[in-house]
Amino acid sequence: MKILVISVHPDDETLGAGGTILKHIDNGDEVSLLLMTKAEMTQNYTESQIDIYKKQKDAMINAYRFNNVYELGYLTTQLHLVDLNLLIENISHVIRQLMPEIIYTVNRSDVHTDHQIAAKAVFSCTKHFRYPYIKKMLMYECVSETDAAPQLCENVFIPNVFSDITDYFDKKMEIMRVFKSELQVYPMPRSLENIKALSMYRGSCCNRKYAEAFMLVKEIF
Repeated sequence: MKILVISVHPDDETLGAGGTILKHIDNGDEVSLLLMTKAEMTQNYTESQIDIYKKQKDAMINAYRFNNVYELGYLTTQLHLVDLNLLIENISHVIRQLMPEIIYTVNRSDVHTDHQIAAKAVFSCTKHFRYPYIKKMLMYECVSETDAAPQLCENVFIPNVFSDITDYFDKKMEIMRVFKSELQVYPMPRSLENIKALSMYRGSCCNRKYAEAFMLVKEIF
């Protein structure tokens, strides 16, 4: 089975679907990563910060051992400045090349504008009459982005698919520790303690020790 994981920033994929990615890989599925943004000194990042950013990204990619990795190279926090048609075309190019059966993407109503733009573009790239090989698409939740969105009816993340990651939880946390510059101190949301707590809570929703939750966008079978 061909799987495409779409990550706007390095660590999104691990926060939202790290255990599920590991499970797909363990099951022998072909798992590819599409990473949409990068950091540059033009954004007031220091050379040291960019070096750390790149090392963390590379360590994450090496830890999962994806079959394919695509990087669009857009500037982080700047997706709203990108021509949406161009963004759609670049994502579509990857999808047409891979022909994935399952796509995991960021949640459409995350508070981060990059996530909102990315989700909008991805939806335009997955129309069933143009990409009939896509059988399932799910949005994952991202700690400190999904939960920070205003709790309005149009923004609420409603999980209706759960993935048992009990056997993969420790490895997920090991990969998450790679992102030292992104981790926060408890009780801030992006702390290891909170990531574990969310995994336990989602596990309790499906009678498992640890789980990841997704919102099903569409499924064709």
